[in-house]
Amino acid sequence: MSSGHAPTPPTGHRRLRTKARLSLAAFTVGALSLAGLAVTAAPGGAATPAASAAVAKAPAAKALAPAAVPAPPSGFTTTWSDDFTGAANTGVNTGDWKYDTGPGSSFGTGEIETMTNSTSNVYQDGNGHLVLKALHSGSDPRSGWTSGRIETQAATFGAPAGGVVMMQSSIQQPNLTTANGAGYWPAFWMLGSTLRSGVGWPTSGEVDILEDINSRSSVFGTLHCGTSPGGPCNESTGIGSGERACSGCQTGYHTYAVQIDRSVSPEQIRWYLDGNNYFTVNSTQVPAATWASAVDHPFFIIYDLAMGGGFPDAFGGGPNSATVSGGQMNVDYVAVYNKGPGSTTPPPSGGNLSQGKPATASSTENGSFPAADAVDGNTGTRWSSAFSDPQWIQVDLGASHTISQVKLNWEAAYGKAFQIQTSANGTSWTTVYSTTTGTGGNQTLNVSGTGRYVRVYGTQRATAYGYSLYEFQVFGS
Repeated sequence: MSSGHAPTPPTGHRRLRTKARLSLAAFTVGALSLAGLAVTAAPGGAATPAASAAVAKAPAAKALAPAAVPAPPSGFTTTWSDDFTGAANTGVNTGDWKYDTGPGSSFGTGEIETMTNSTSNVYQDGNGHLVLKALHSGSDPRSGWTSGRIETQAATFGAPAGGVVMMQSSIQQPNLTTANGAGYWPAFWMLGSTLRSGVGWPTSGEVDILEDINSRSSVFGTLHCGTSPGGPCNESTGIGSGERACSGCQTGYHTYAVQIDRSVSPEQIRWYLDGNNYFTVNSTQVPAATWASAVDHPFFIIYDLAMGGGFPDAFGGGPNSATVSGGQMNVDYVAVYNKGPGSTTPPPSGGNLSQGKPATASSTENGSFPAADAVDGNTGTRWSSAFSDPQWIQVDLGASHTISQVKLNWEAAYGKAFQIQTSANGTSWTTVYSTTTGTGGNQTLNVSGTGRYVRVYGTQRATAYGYSLYEFQVFGS
């Protein structure tokens, strides 16, 4: 890529697990095949560890108090939930869940674990959590792994015509780092119910709500649909968010959610991290028949913790000699909420004042990333600046407003040091927020100021690239 930014990696079918992912700019996958996912060595990937290399144990997880399943959002009702209140070291309730067992090689993505129904790998901890734990035995880090994967018995979770469905889960990703977590691949996702009645993948649809690999503290969201390879959804890539920063997602619980909204035109799927919408796919992005086959039906929900495979390999490889045994994906609750036909989702309090308003910037990386793309309400587009400091993007609200909040949805290239500034005339600026420790990802900044113009003024980039925003939203009155 000319920009050097992290591309949207391709993904595949997690039911049969043809989940191939291309690399970041620093890595290149030489070959990916859908059936069995043959992957050639990637430059910069992990070397094959010595057979005698020991794999250490992950630190024991802290016992954290469970959170109650949240009440439904305004206008929704709770359709189904599980907060995993079983006794310590018991398996899941098989009235609600079933185990997917067998060697990872059978899932089609090059995984190296064996999925089991053992309470060593899948269990309730007695403190309101489901645990999926990957364990290693032997001296070869590329073999000897066991882990867990479960899916709901019910395949009835969907949005009726004119309605909305929301699937949400509170999850702690494996508490590891890129130094000791290579090869870990946690996921929370769902597949179309029609897959169980014989409709092939990806025609039947797949929505990946959370994926991370190699303990990168990230989240990927993806829709799979159409035909494979290629097709309107570019399979096995799918239509994806790309890698998004997920600060603290290894060390604490965060909420991951998807809403399928059939009450709007065009219909939408929206992805959320901690309540912030970071990615949206509209039905008009694919043919109507493709969308209907992939989205307009119920789904079933899946959790799994894979080890190795095409996706981790594409981002540097793993497991390797430093990968620890015992990393675990902890789930606090899962809930499905529905909103009936005819209802609508209200906008945030005060409304997004910046959406669709004129935006300008100090520079653009190229013509594909204009300033207007940061205020278009579409998280599939973005503004990206030149690769230097300082840089800015500003929006003209059309009239003076009281500004109470700014939301920034950063791409991988984010601002470490920046200010939020307001102005009455677009010339004289007042700083209402300042930081030198920006974290990227989705940032909600509470501010207090007035002005017709609002801008993000960046003084230090967090990467070698420019500043890049999927969305720059201004709220107030």
